Amino acid sequence: MPPITRRDFTSMTALGIAGSMLDLHPTDGPMHGWAGYDAAIVIDNLATPGPFNVPDSTAVPYTPAMVANAKASGITAVNVTLSGGGNTGSAAFESTIRNLAFLERELDAHPDAFARIRTVADIRKAKAERRVGLIAGFQDTTMLEGDIRRVDLFHGLGVRIVQLTYNVRNLVGDGCLEPGNAGLSAFGRDVVTRMTTLGILVDVSHCGRRTTDDAIAHATRPIAATHTSCAALADVPRAKTDDQLRRLSAKGGVAGIYMMPFLQMSGQPNGEDFIRHIEHAVNVMGEDHVGVGSDNSITPLDLSPQFRALHADFVKQRRAQGISAPGEDEQVFNHVPDLDSPRRMERIADRLAARGHTSARIEKIIGGNWLRLFGETWR
Repeated sequence: MPPITRRDFTSMTALGIAGSMLDLHPTDGPMHGWAGYDAAIVIDNLATPGPFNVPDSTAVPYTPAMVANAKASGITAVNVTLSGGGNTGSAAFESTIRNLAFLERELDAHPDAFARIRTVADIRKAKAERRVGLIAGFQDTTMLEGDIRRVDLFHGLGVRIVQLTYNVRNLVGDGCLEPGNAGLSAFGRDVVTRMTTLGILVDVSHCGRRTTDDAIAHATRPIAATHTSCAALADVPRAKTDDQLRRLSAKGGVAGIYMMPFLQMSGQPNGEDFIRHIEHAVNVMGEDHVGVGSDNSITPLDLSPQFRALHADFVKQRRAQGISAPGEDEQVFNHVPDLDSPRRMERIADRLAARGHTSARIEKIIGGNWLRLFGETWR
């Protein structure tokens, strides 16, 4: 087999996850489970209509199946990662600008399916129009290149959520895999101040423990860990301790639980693992401070032999780059199989209802808490 380029990888992955997923499965749809789903504002605060957790995820347009799955999902808005992942210096800035342009092209190409989100009013409008709102977000700050003025630039371009670090060290602070655990730099504190002044939500999902602590303490507005888990249940680098979750909630923040392998220490997690993390976070933080950030595509994975081989190659690439986290494995996939549906947020609501959670709490967890947080942090 000839070498596979990153563009080939993304193209084939896009086909792999989009080919036959318009079937929402017999248990999906409004005829069962929690009755409030179709009326609720539903926000997945780390997701995308397109391919995800692959190189060059903006190399090819969204396929018709991806667009159809997004429209069928019942999701009101998602936080779409557009930062230039794995890049530093001018390459990070240039690739981030290209990714922002990609989002604008997709919004223009599918006005019946997607809506541009910059305000809470935009989210409510997307719900009324039955479109999926796309929020421009970053999972790193390398594109700033030490220039605080670029925070203003990206805010002007519509970016509303910015994660401070991605696993390793940058000029803002240390990521969760950085052994030095040095926390926010002086520049990082300036970035947090400028973000909160302008109205950009500070995200600490991949941040190191001390960087997370520093950001919570320094921010003058609530912040978020948009896609994380509970260290008390699986003590992996990206997870947040109970003490961090309490301090995050004490300042009005929200933690979103992901659908990643890190819900347990090894092996492929299932829906029960995910719900355990949701319930633990609620017990620690309170029901007003927990949400979902799946870290998945809306379109489920199709685990074909071809995709499995490509995934294994991708994991090896991440290890070579030094950004692969403990728990990433060639045979463990970035999803929760029994929740991996375009209607995954409805499945979550149904499971919570079956376990006795009130409708008011369910509505908060599947979107209401994010909507409140956006209202308190965006301008």
